[in-house]
Amino acid sequence: MKLKQLEAQLGYLAQFQSPKVELEQYPTGPHIASRMLFMAESTFGDIRGKLVADLGCGCGTLGVAASLLDAGYVSGFDVDDEALELAQQNSLELETVLDLVQCDILSLPSRGLKFDTVVMNPPFGTRRKGADMEFLSAALKVAENAVYSLHKTSTREHIKRKALRDYGAQTAEVLCELRFDLRALYKFHKRQEVDIAVDLWRFSPLRL
Repeated sequence: MKLKQLEAQLGYLAQFQSPKVELEQYPTGPHIASRMLFMAESTFGDIRGKLVADLGCGCGTLGVAASLLDAGYVSGFDVDDEALELAQQNSLELETVLDLVQCDILSLPSRGLKFDTVVMNPPFGTRRKGADMEFLSAALKVAENAVYSLHKTSTREHIKRKALRDYGAQTAEVLCELRFDLRALYKFHKRQEVDIAVDLWRFSPLRL
């Protein structure tokens, strides 16, 4: 599937109607999601035929994208049952298969649960400080080959330092800088739309 085709397909997915601010639920738009997954496959071969996990899957956009790119198996994890229902609807809409699990990302076992590739758009940590790093730590525990994740560009040095020093990453590379189209979803938002600079990271876990 070509990049434009993938982006077009993801454009059909339903998004949050009543997002939960405490979970920092912001939808991953088709533009960013398609480029994230397409690069993971076309440049690194980390999707086709692979076991893929989408942590904090929300509406299921990244997981559906992985399935459309012929992942061998895709599992989405989220603490919110309403988000998982929406992810299931989106998966059925595009005739993909997602194995969805309701759980707190922090409760994922560090042993016995392994995926080739983890993809995620974690909370930025603006409502609950450190939430982004908790996701990254969890992802590096269950990934065998690579973690693809979006983080605010303003946190770049912090992300790299923590990943390499504290979370067992062997490599931490910013693949590109993207503009995250953040629309007004909550009452405290003063502007209708804001573009936030985000980094697309690829981390590889340290193999023992």
